Amino acid sequence: MGGVLEEGRFDPAAFAGELAAAPGNLAVGTSLWFENGRVRVWEVRLAPGERAPFHAHTRPYFWTCVEAGIGRQRLADGSVRLRTYDLGETMLFDHSPDAPFLHDLENAGDTTLSRRSEEHTSELQSRGLISYAVFCLKKK
Repeated sequence: MGGVLEEGRFDPAAFAGELAAAPGNLAVGTSLWFENGRVRVWEVRLAPGERAPFHAHTRPYFWTCVEAGIGRQRLADGSVRLRTYDLGETMLFDHSPDAPFLHDLENAGDTTLSRRSEEHTSELQSRGLISYAVFCLKKK
Protein backbone atom coordinates (compact mmCIF):
# COMPACT_ATOMS: atom_id res chain seq x y z
CA MET A 1 0.00 0.00 0.00
CA GLY A 2 0.99 3.66 -0.14
CA GLY A 3 4.25 4.80 1.28
CA VAL A 4 6.22 7.82 2.41
CA LEU A 5 8.35 9.39 -0.33
CA GLU A 6 9.82 12.25 1.69
CA GLU A 7 9.63 13.80 5.16
CA GLY A 8 10.65 17.27 6.24
CA ARG A 9 9.69 20.49 7.98
CA PHE A 10 7.73 23.61 7.04
CA ASP A 11 7.25 26.97 8.76
CA PRO A 12 3.91 26.91 10.62
CA ALA A 13 3.93 30.73 10.64
CA ALA A 14 3.18 30.57 6.90
CA PHE A 15 -0.19 28.98 7.82
CA ALA A 16 -0.79 30.81 11.14
CA GLY A 17 -4.35 31.90 10.33
CA GLU A 18 -5.42 28.46 9.17
CA LEU A 19 -3.76 26.74 12.11
CA ALA A 20 -5.51 29.07 14.56
CA ALA A 21 -8.88 28.27 12.95
CA ALA A 22 -8.20 24.54 12.48
CA PRO A 23 -9.60 23.32 15.84
CA GLY A 24 -12.99 24.69 14.78
CA ASN A 25 -12.79 23.48 11.18
CA LEU A 26 -14.47 20.08 11.33
CA ALA A 27 -14.92 19.77 7.56
CA VAL A 28 -12.73 16.70 7.13
CA GLY A 29 -13.54 16.36 3.43
CA THR A 30 -14.29 18.46 0.39
CA SER A 31 -17.94 17.28 0.17
CA LEU A 32 -20.25 15.88 2.83
CA TRP A 33 -22.23 13.08 1.19
CA PHE A 34 -24.28 11.75 4.10
CA GLU A 35 -24.87 12.50 7.77
CA ASN A 36 -27.05 11.09 10.53
CA GLY A 37 -26.69 10.69 14.31
CA ARG A 38 -24.02 8.01 13.97
CA VAL A 39 -21.88 8.73 10.94
CA ARG A 40 -20.71 11.32 8.42
CA VAL A 41 -19.57 10.15 4.98
CA TRP A 42 -17.18 12.52 3.22
CA GLU A 43 -15.47 12.73 -0.12
CA VAL A 44 -11.98 14.18 -0.30
CA ARG A 45 -11.35 15.07 -3.95
CA LEU A 46 -8.37 17.20 -4.93
CA ALA A 47 -7.26 18.15 -8.43
CA PRO A 48 -3.51 18.41 -9.10
CA GLY A 49 -2.13 21.30 -7.02
CA GLU A 50 -5.36 21.72 -5.04
CA ARG A 51 -5.14 21.85 -1.25
CA ALA A 52 -7.62 21.25 1.57
CA PRO A 53 -6.99 23.66 4.48
CA PHE A 54 -5.94 22.70 7.98
CA HIS A 55 -8.81 21.03 9.82
CA ALA A 56 -9.44 18.92 12.92
CA HIS A 57 -10.30 15.24 13.22
CA THR A 58 -12.09 14.83 16.54
CA ARG A 59 -13.80 11.47 16.01
CA PRO A 60 -12.79 7.93 15.05
CA TYR A 61 -12.81 7.56 11.28
CA PHE A 62 -11.42 5.66 8.35
CA TRP A 63 -10.67 6.51 4.75
CA THR A 64 -10.33 4.46 1.59
CA CYS A 65 -8.46 5.70 -1.48
CA VAL A 66 -10.61 5.49 -4.62
CA GLU A 67 -8.30 7.42 -6.98
CA ALA A 68 -4.59 6.88 -6.39
CA GLY A 69 -2.12 9.74 -6.26
CA ILE A 70 0.51 11.64 -4.33
CA GLY A 71 -0.34 13.83 -1.36
CA ARG A 72 1.52 16.31 0.81
CA GLN A 73 0.30 16.46 4.40
CA ARG A 74 1.39 19.17 6.83
CA LEU A 75 0.89 18.71 10.59
CA ALA A 76 0.43 21.41 13.21
CA ASP A 77 3.88 20.63 14.71
CA GLY A 78 5.67 21.77 11.53
CA SER A 79 6.31 18.34 10.05
CA VAL A 80 5.43 17.58 6.44
CA ARG A 81 5.16 14.27 4.63
CA LEU A 82 4.93 13.47 0.92
CA ARG A 83 3.39 10.06 0.29
CA THR A 84 1.64 7.90 -2.24
CA TYR A 85 -1.96 6.80 -1.82
CA ASP A 86 -2.80 3.54 -3.57
CA LEU A 87 -6.19 2.44 -4.90
CA GLY A 88 -8.04 0.56 -2.16
CA GLU A 89 -5.64 1.62 0.60
CA THR A 90 -7.62 2.01 3.82
CA MET A 91 -6.55 3.45 7.16
CA LEU A 92 -8.41 3.64 10.48
CA PHE A 93 -7.78 6.36 13.10
CA ASP A 94 -9.08 6.85 16.64
CA HIS A 95 -9.12 10.60 17.36
CA SER A 96 -11.26 12.39 19.95
CA PRO A 97 -12.23 15.94 20.97
CA ASP A 98 -9.65 15.65 23.76
CA ALA A 99 -6.92 14.51 21.33
CA PRO A 100 -7.70 16.06 17.92
CA PHE A 101 -5.52 15.57 14.86
CA LEU A 102 -4.80 18.78 12.90
CA HIS A 103 -3.49 18.67 9.34
CA ASP A 104 -3.97 19.80 5.76
CA LEU A 105 -3.77 17.79 2.53
CA GLU A 106 -2.43 18.91 -0.83
CA ASN A 107 -2.48 16.98 -4.09
CA ALA A 108 1.19 16.94 -5.09
CA GLY A 109 0.67 14.66 -8.08
CA ASP A 110 -0.53 15.10 -11.63
CA THR A 111 -3.81 13.15 -11.31
CA THR A 112 -6.92 13.65 -9.18
CA LEU A 113 -6.53 12.31 -5.63
CA SER A 114 -9.77 11.00 -4.12
CA ARG A 115 -10.69 9.26 -0.89
CA ARG A 116 -13.96 8.38 0.86
CA SER A 117 -14.00 8.90 4.61
CA GLU A 118 -16.42 7.72 7.25
CA GLU A 119 -16.40 9.64 10.52
CA HIS A 120 -18.11 7.98 13.51
CA THR A 121 -20.05 10.53 15.53
CA SER A 122 -21.90 8.56 18.21
CA GLU A 123 -20.47 7.01 21.35
CA LEU A 124 -21.75 3.61 20.25
CA GLN A 125 -19.97 3.90 16.90
CA SER A 126 -16.86 5.27 18.57
CA ARG A 127 -16.56 2.09 20.62
CA GLY A 128 -16.12 -0.25 17.70
CA LEU A 129 -19.34 -0.79 15.79
CA ILE A 130 -17.96 0.21 12.40
CA SER A 131 -20.48 0.84 9.64
CA TYR A 132 -19.63 -0.06 6.08
CA ALA A 133 -21.57 2.74 4.37
CA VAL A 134 -18.45 4.08 2.70
CA PHE A 135 -17.88 0.79 0.84
CA CYS A 136 -21.42 0.86 -0.52
CA LEU A 137 -20.93 4.18 -2.29
CA LYS A 138 -20.79 4.03 -6.04
CA LYS A 139 -17.50 5.17 -7.55
CA LYS A 140 -17.81 8.22 -9.75
